[in-house]
Amino acid sequence: MTGSSILIIDFGSQYTQLIARKVRELSVFSLIHPHTISPETIKEINPKGIILSGGPMSVKDDSAPMIDEEIFSMGIPVLGICYGLQLISYTLGGIVEKADKREYGKAIFNVLEENPLFEGIPSESTVWMSHGDHVKTLPYGFRKIGSSPNTENCAIVSDDKPVYGLQFHPEVYHTGYGKDILSNFIFSICNCKPDWNPGAFIDESIAKIKNEAGGSTAICALSGGVDSTVAAVLVHRALGENLVCVHIDNGLMRKNESAKVVKLLRERTGLKIIHVDAAALFLERLAGVSSPEEKRKIIGHTFIEVFEEEAKKIENASFLVQGTLYPDVIESVPVKGASVTIKSHHNVGGLPEKMNLKLIEPLRELFKDEVRKIGLSLDIPEDLIKRHPFPGPGLAVRVLGDIQEERLEILRNADEIYIAKIKEYDLYDKIWQAFTVLLPVQTVGVMGDQRTYENVLALRAVTSVDGMTADWYRFDHDFLADVSNSIINHVRGVNRVVYDISSKPPATIEWE
Repeated sequence: MTGSSILIIDFGSQYTQLIARKVRELSVFSLIHPHTISPETIKEINPKGIILSGGPMSVKDDSAPMIDEEIFSMGIPVLGICYGLQLISYTLGGIVEKADKREYGKAIFNVLEENPLFEGIPSESTVWMSHGDHVKTLPYGFRKIGSSPNTENCAIVSDDKPVYGLQFHPEVYHTGYGKDILSNFIFSICNCKPDWNPGAFIDESIAKIKNEAGGSTAICALSGGVDSTVAAVLVHRALGENLVCVHIDNGLMRKNESAKVVKLLRERTGLKIIHVDAAALFLERLAGVSSPEEKRKIIGHTFIEVFEEEAKKIENASFLVQGTLYPDVIESVPVKGASVTIKSHHNVGGLPEKMNLKLIEPLRELFKDEVRKIGLSLDIPEDLIKRHPFPGPGLAVRVLGDIQEERLEILRNADEIYIAKIKEYDLYDKIWQAFTVLLPVQTVGVMGDQRTYENVLALRAVTSVDGMTADWYRFDHDFLADVSNSIINHVRGVNRVVYDISSKPPATIEWE
């Protein structure tokens, strides 16, 4: 992206994505790279500033992630957070040791001298700590500008370079003036401009797609979800009739969803859509497969294979459009010493060379809430933009265990009732994602005078901003009773309904 940007170098912190979001909330573009990034790549990115994230390791561990020292001599302002501060100190000749008292949670931070980083920050404030090591001796040419009761060198700065370090986490909510400190770094120290907004993103993306795709034909993998819909409309703005959207019915959609999606999108967006019914192929290949990771791989491979067949039928097809988002990319790229792989995403990588199609992923650098803002700016109808997220593998990861058509039908019917009730109670827009999960468990029940032995159905509803973290939604008890009774009374095969009250982390939003 052009304009101001902040590069975040990841050392495995659970808060790395939160740093990126906080920067973007200040209308400045941010991007995350692993700690293995080279100075040459940094020069190509040409960021206005660099933030070094925290991390779970000690800088003194044998396998601890390091960084090229040249980064501190490039003239680009650097802010090290937690592990980042310790890494600056360790790399430049300071001494880092195990702390006598580890700090986890809230602490009092004292500003020791005036500095652009702390402009407008009170001399004493609450910050969030999470560290077991501390910097005992600063590198030559550094001085402390802040401390806490247990950490003398809690904030540091170089005397001759724009290099700063904080032992606490300014990106988390519990640090009282954290966003103000980040704002000072971004605007006062890095001289960024607040030019990251939907309009600028759309204009730049259209120009980039036109430049890359020219007069070529592109195929879009159109599921009907928010991500693929926004990606399709954005590319359509750039390529017009040269975009051919392909909607594949994999047999794992919600009730009547495939037909509804195609009809709605044709009418409301003007997209050229080919509807492919490949349900039998997907279900045949998934028969007898219980492993969630194996399900995802089978669905991903089959999805690409079907696309390959469609590509052969479309003249001059050179590009494949996908609605890949930033969390998909982050979760799918394992880097030693940085963020670990959570699960495979079927829309990230895995594109066979023989397809001879280049990827267009216009949303690859966006979080979900940003995609929705882009969608509204593209005049996509609100009812499409506000749809809850739906996983690429569909109901395959909501029918736990072996996938059978009978179990899919039970889930479809139950899910339809659940979502209808949520809308009836005017709760749909208050929830990030809601769905049902069919468990591979049967329990005893009583219906009328009959003893039953039927399936357990779980309800899931969460609140979130971008899907990176989520909390379970607090339904009223009367609502839960109404939904449970409606499902058990109307869906043959279910005699018990439970509600999932797990947050992410430690759980994920989907069950598989």
